[in-house]
Amino acid sequence: MKLVPALLTTVLSASTAFADSIVAARNIRPYEVLTADMLLTVPNSVDGAAMHADQLLGMEASVALFSGRTIMLSQVAPPAIVERNAIVPLIFTKGALSIEVEGRALGRGSVGERIRAMNLQSKTSLTAIVQPNGTLLVTE
Repeated sequence: MKLVPALLTTVLSASTAFADSIVAARNIRPYEVLTADMLLTVPNSVDGAAMHADQLLGMEASVALFSGRTIMLSQVAPPAIVERNAIVPLIFTKGALSIEVEGRALGRGSVGERIRAMNLQSKTSLTAIVQPNGTLLVTE
C-alpha cells in the first residue's frame, strides 16, 4: 500500500510539469493591444504566468514584452479608452441634476479606472471614473 502514495505523488508532480504558458511571438511595445498572432503557447509552467491565450487577447501590454519570454498576468491590463490630454465630456450627476462640461484627461484610463481630469472652464482638477462610452463621471 506504500506504493500508491508514491505513485500518486509522481503523477501529480508530472502533471504540473506539463502545464502550458504563453510567450510573446515577437517584441511587443507598451500600450499595444495583444492579438492572437503575437502569442505562442509553450510547454512551461511559471507562477503568475498566463496559461491560456484567452486571458491575454484584447488586453494591453503595460510594459515591453520580449520575444520568447513568458507573459505574466501582471504585465497586461485592460486597454485604455481615454488617452492623456484628450478632450472629454465631464459629467456630474446628483439626483435629477446633471451637469456636463468639457474637460481634459490628465492621465490614461480604462473603463472603471479613476483618473485626474481638468475642467476647462474653471481650470480646476478633479477625480473622475472612466465610463464605457469614454466620458468621465465626476465623483464627489
